[in-house]
Amino acid sequence: MIHLIQQWDEAFFLFLNGQHAPWLDPIMLALTGKYIWVPLYLYLLYLIIRRYPKEWVGYVVGLILTVVLADQLTSGIMKPFFERLRPCHDPRWDELIRNYAGCGGRYGFASSHAANTFALASFMQQVGKKRMRGMGWLFGWAALVSYTRIYLGVHYPLDVLVGAAVGVLVAWLVWWATLSGVKVWQARAGRG
Repeated sequence: MIHLIQQWDEAFFLFLNGQHAPWLDPIMLALTGKYIWVPLYLYLLYLIIRRYPKEWVGYVVGLILTVVLADQLTSGIMKPFFERLRPCHDPRWDELIRNYAGCGGRYGFASSHAANTFALASFMQQVGKKRMRGMGWLFGWAALVSYTRIYLGVHYPLDVLVGAAVGVLVAWLVWWATLSGVKVWQARAGRG
């Protein structure tokens, strides 16, 4: 069964990676980068501080913790444990795939880009429920960033899907802990 899932994953990767346009390569490379999204992160930070003037520190710490945990779980634990080669490191695909911008680390399961972006989107959705409605668009952003990894030839679709699931799970767990911590802090502040 696992072998069959791997075959489907590889076939779907080859199809998706084969959907290339030369003009799109530099755009996808830019979208997968870290620094291009700094204005977005600053905007989200601004929204949190503005909408939650008393609780913002807890939410920002929770958000940072969410992304760090998602990143470390995928990069530090899953990739070395599963040792699944990235498609761009697999010699079977040397002549078949498009790898526009280099390969990165040797292993790719699960995608840290997917874990980090979906963790951020999930946590922000929870933060925004009370005073920042409309954070759902962040899931589209996370999906776009995750897709760039397949387009650029550095992740299989299953790497991305599992990374996204890890990010969502970590966000929910940290949100629960953050919410509990904020309530305790508010209770203590109210007594003082």
